[in-house]
Amino acid sequence: MTRIETPDLAEAESFTDPAAAVARLEQLYRASTEFLCAHFLRAMSQGAPDHRVRAFYPEIRFTTTSYARVDTRLSFGHVSTPGTYTATITRPDLFRNYLTQQLDLLIRNHGQPVTIRASDTPIPIHFAVANDAGITVPQEGAADFTLRDVFDVPDLSSTNDDIVNGTYVARDGTGPLAPFSAQRVDYSLARLMHYTATDPVHFQNHVLFTNYQFYVEEFEAFARAQLADPASGYDAFVSTGNARITTPDGALKPVPKQPQMPAYHLTRPDGNGITLVNIGVGPSNAKTATDHIAVLRPHAWLMVGHCAGLRNSQALGDFVLAHAYLREDHVLDDDLPVWVPIPALAEIQIALEQAVAEVTELRGYDLKRIMRTGTVATIDNRNWELREHTGPVQRLSQSRAVALDMESATIAANGYRFRVPYGTLLCVSDKPLHGELKLPGMASDFYKTQVARHLAIGIRAMETLRGMPLERLHSRKLRSFDETAFL
Repeated sequence: MTRIETPDLAEAESFTDPAAAVARLEQLYRASTEFLCAHFLRAMSQGAPDHRVRAFYPEIRFTTTSYARVDTRLSFGHVSTPGTYTATITRPDLFRNYLTQQLDLLIRNHGQPVTIRASDTPIPIHFAVANDAGITVPQEGAADFTLRDVFDVPDLSSTNDDIVNGTYVARDGTGPLAPFSAQRVDYSLARLMHYTATDPVHFQNHVLFTNYQFYVEEFEAFARAQLADPASGYDAFVSTGNARITTPDGALKPVPKQPQMPAYHLTRPDGNGITLVNIGVGPSNAKTATDHIAVLRPHAWLMVGHCAGLRNSQALGDFVLAHAYLREDHVLDDDLPVWVPIPALAEIQIALEQAVAEVTELRGYDLKRIMRTGTVATIDNRNWELREHTGPVQRLSQSRAVALDMESATIAANGYRFRVPYGTLLCVSDKPLHGELKLPGMASDFYKTQVARHLAIGIRAMETLRGMPLERLHSRKLRSFDETAFL
């Protein structure tokens, strides 16, 4: 049997102080990744050792024997039945505030300690070296030895969505404590850097998605105005390539090549700022972005993009507040069947409607002149209007849809799947069923007048949600019968 060399780590220990528990997680993770990095560099320079090198993710373990009910208003922070629950953890430094909050709730609600120890899940070498910019793992065959003969590599058996999809099968009688495994989180952290060209550390708790570059330019202008105001609470603006400014006249160096889904972050010290991601057009990008951002456990994400208005009563520039979704995007059908309803979340809906009223200075019945509330249809065919109309138009009419796009239902459905509060406020940019197509001249005038106001509404809604208690924002409507304790 091949010898396996592992780091000498602290023994399992129980904690009733969440900060101390997180500090131990950080200690274990740091010791394991430093061990792997050191051995990897040695193997690359001196040749592979004659044995395997392995280190493990830290683990949180929690056990309760009581059926005592906690506050039934809470949607997270507790387990529903007696048993043992575990979660493997990566990057505890990045998730320090989140972990401290979740452990504090668990300990207080059940009156039991948590145990911190090394798990039996190996850390893949690719993820261990990801935090060191000076180390890269060569592709298969480029090194003088077979990488997987010495180090662990990513394993799809623990890099999946089984927990959030409700298909997780417990090992050794233990249940999941968190919605994602450590390997699943590490995978998404790496993908986020690739797709958005910004480090995950910059992502904020409130995320806006858009499908046009015009919104990025307005967001940067808004960010610079906020940095000029000492009372705004925002401390920096981060652009692609991790370019960071802290003053309104700071220079942002452009990246030589734009990423697929560039992200921009208006940050606050507590992480409760706003991130804007330009996901481009299409449900595939929408799913990809939300698949990975979900591991950061944001408090809300909203779609603020453009759509086709489907009613003759609408005008270009009108807003659509989605209260239902017709899902014909197809990218989530295997993870979340189309028969699953995607409910509107009252807290999000109210925040968006109030934001529209405040920015437009319209109230009550007058607000209906520029905003419709109704079903948004999301499809995967951008040129749907070129097809024979009888079938598509009949379905849209039967659904009572008022708008059509290619991203909103995907973002809402993935928010539902990942337990992330979601919402949609779209702006009508064309009316293909009524002869108003999105043509160059019309688009230019429309964008000039509408983008700034639309983005301002999204930002205003996020600032309202930021002031809301988490136990109210994270609705029980997003939680299933048997949920993880961690948000």
